[in-house]
Amino acid sequence: MTDNIAPPTKAAGDGASDVQRLKRNAVGTIGVIFMAVATAAPITAMVGNVPIAVGFGNGSHAPAGYIVATVVLGLFAIGYATMAKHITATGAFYGYISHGLGRVVGMASGLLITMAYIVFEASLIGIFAFFFQNLFASQLGLHVHWLIPALLMLTLNCILTYFDVNLTAKVLGVFLVTEIVMLALGALAVLFSGGGPDGFAVAETLNPIGAFTPAAVAGASAGLGLFFAFWSWVGFESTAMYGEESKDPKRIIPRATMISVIGVGLFYVFVSWMAIAGTGPQKSVELAQSADTSSEIFFGPVRGTYGEWAITVFNILLVTGSFACGMAFHNCASRYIYALGREGLSKGLQKTIGATHPTHGSPHIASFVQTGISLVLILAFFVAGMDPYVHMYTLLAILGTMAIMIVQSLCAFSVIAYFHFHKNHPSSAHWFKTFTAPLLGGIGMLYVVYLLWEHKDAAAGAASGTLLFKLTPWIVVALFVIGAAIALYFKFRDQRRYELIGRIVFEDSEIRE
Repeated sequence: MTDNIAPPTKAAGDGASDVQRLKRNAVGTIGVIFMAVATAAPITAMVGNVPIAVGFGNGSHAPAGYIVATVVLGLFAIGYATMAKHITATGAFYGYISHGLGRVVGMASGLLITMAYIVFEASLIGIFAFFFQNLFASQLGLHVHWLIPALLMLTLNCILTYFDVNLTAKVLGVFLVTEIVMLALGALAVLFSGGGPDGFAVAETLNPIGAFTPAAVAGASAGLGLFFAFWSWVGFESTAMYGEESKDPKRIIPRATMISVIGVGLFYVFVSWMAIAGTGPQKSVELAQSADTSSEIFFGPVRGTYGEWAITVFNILLVTGSFACGMAFHNCASRYIYALGREGLSKGLQKTIGATHPTHGSPHIASFVQTGISLVLILAFFVAGMDPYVHMYTLLAILGTMAIMIVQSLCAFSVIAYFHFHKNHPSSAHWFKTFTAPLLGGIGMLYVVYLLWEHKDAAAGAASGTLLFKLTPWIVVALFVIGAAIALYFKFRDQRRYELIGRIVFEDSEIRE
C-alpha cells in the first residue's frame, strides 16, 4: 500500500508532494451508501416533492415520473460507475471531467459543483429550521425562532465533520434507516390492505406515458413533475468523493453508486405509488393543490392504519431526515473545497483548506470554511427578513440544482471522451457502458436543466420575485467562466501548475490492504 500521489506527469509531482491525505480505509460499502442516500433525503423528497408533482405536474402519474428518472439516472450511473473503477479522487466530478473534457472545463465544473454543495447545506438548514419550528409548535406549543435551530444544525455539522468520516456515516445511517422504515410502514400498510378506494390504480400511476401528461388542472405541467422527480435524487453521485476514504474504492464506489441510484429509484416509485393509491388518484390531486393538505397524501394512509402517534413520529423524522441530508451535504462541500485546495495551485491553500486532521484524517479546515460560508448565507437571509422554507430552502436548492445538473451532464460526456476519444483503458471501453448509456444519460440531464429553466418560476413559488432568483442563472454562468479563466491563466502563465488540475488521484493499480 502506498500513500503517494500519482499525478500523470513528472511536472505535477512537485505540487502534489505536500498533499495531506484523508483517512484511508475508514468506510465500507454500507457507509458510502448511507452518506450518498442521505443527501437525497428520502422522507423530505417524498413528502416535499411528490405533492408538488401531483398537484401541479403530472398528477397521479407522479410515480411514473420517478420511473423515467430512475432510467435516465441509471444510464448516467453506468458510465459514472465505470469511470470510478479507474479514477479515485475526492474531487469526483472535478477529477472525472478534467480527465475527460480537459483541465479548463474541469476547473470550471469544479468551481460550479463546489458552489452547488456549499449552498445545498444552507438550503437544507432552512427546511430543517422550518420542520423544527413546526414540531415544537405542534407538540409543545412553543414558538422557536428559526435562526436558533439553523445555528444549532450548522454547529453540529461542523463538529461531526471534524472527526473520522466513519462517525458521520454511523449518525447518518441511524437517521436514514428510521426515515426509510417510516416511509415503508406507510407504503406497506396500503399494500397489505389492497390499495385505496380505487385499488392499486396501476394505470393511473405507473404508466410511463403518463409521466409526460399534465394533471387535469389549470396551469399543470408534466415537465414540472418530471423536474421534481429528478430533484429528489440530487446528491447520489457523492459516492465517488468518498473513494479515497473507502476500503476498496475500485469495487465499493461503482457498487455503491448503482445501488444508490436503482435502490432509491425503486423505493421512490413504490412509496409514491402506494401513497397515491392509498389516498385515491383523484383525491390526491385535490389534496396536493393546497399547501395545508398536501402532506395528507402520505399522512392520511399512515394515520388511518397506525393512528395519530405515527404522524408525530413522521414529523420528528422530517426534522432528523433534513438534518441528515444537510450534514451529508456539509461533508460533500468540505471535500470539494479540500480537493480544490490540495492540488498545489496555491501553496497557501494547500497548507490550509488542503490540509487534513493529523488524527482523524478529516478535511477539518475546509469544513470550518464551509461552516463560515453557510453562516454568512444564513445570516444574510435572516437580516433580509426572509423565510427559511419559502426563500432560503427554495432559492438555494434551485441554484444548486441548476449547477449540479449541468455538471452531471458534462460528467456523462466526459466518460465518453475518456474511454473513446482519449482511448484510456481500452479493455473497459464498451459500446453501451461507456458510450450509449452516458450519452443518453447526459442528454437526459440536459433535458432536466431545460425543465428547470422552463418551470423555474413555478419551482420557486413565492420566492420567484426575489433578486437572488433573478440572478441564479447568471451566478451559474459567472462561476463557470471564472473557473475556466483560472485554468487558462495557469495554462499560459504556469504550465507546471496547470498540469496539476484535477490530477491528484490514486493510481489505477493501487491495491488496499
